[in-house]
Order: sequence, then C-alpha cells, then structure tokens
Amino acid sequence: MSAALLAALLLSVAAYIHTRSADPRMRPENPVADLIWRGLAFVSLIGWGALIARGFYQAHWADATAALLGSFALNWYFGYRGPRPTWPGLSMLFAVVGLGLAAWSFANE
Repeated sequence: MSAALLAALLLSVAAYIHTRSADPRMRPENPVADLIWRGLAFVSLIGWGALIARGFYQAHWADATAALLGSFALNWYFGYRGPRPTWPGLSMLFAVVGLGLAAWSFANE
C-alpha cells in the first residue's frame, strides 16, 4: 500500500468525522481544541482532494480510483457505526498522520 493511498484514506476519514460530529456533545469542550479540529478537518479535505487529483494526473488511474473508492467505503463504515465519544481525538490523530504521509508522498513519490 502506497503512502499516498494510506494518506488519502486517513484524510478522508478525518474530514468525514468532523462533518458527522455536529452535535455539541460530540465536540471538544475547549474552544481552542474545537478550532484546531476544524482547521485540521479543512486541511485534511484539501489534502485529500490534492492526493486524488495528483493520482489521476501523475499515477495510473487505478491508484486514484482505489483511493477514491476506499475513502467512500471507510466513510460509509464510520457513518454506519455512528458517532462515538472518541471521534474528535481519532479524527485529529488521523488528520495529523494523514497530513504527514501526504507531505512525505508529495516530496518522495
């Protein structure tokens, strides 16, 4: 599995979890943490789109299609499971790791 594929999956889930956590009980109590989470989710969505676009432009179309379909499948899985109290932390972790992998992927692949 390439770093770009793994990054696309993690970034997709990170952004999706943020959009599914509209209930104030599912948000961090600290307003600064909530603002950081919002920023990470936005950057994750932009990074995910850039990885998908770069995959279709530079790599074989099957790689980008696998990342796109895998992202949809993981988002469906997290949506099917429903909101959990650990989602904000998990989303932030996925965003940080995914952005690191995406940066590594853009620099080295």
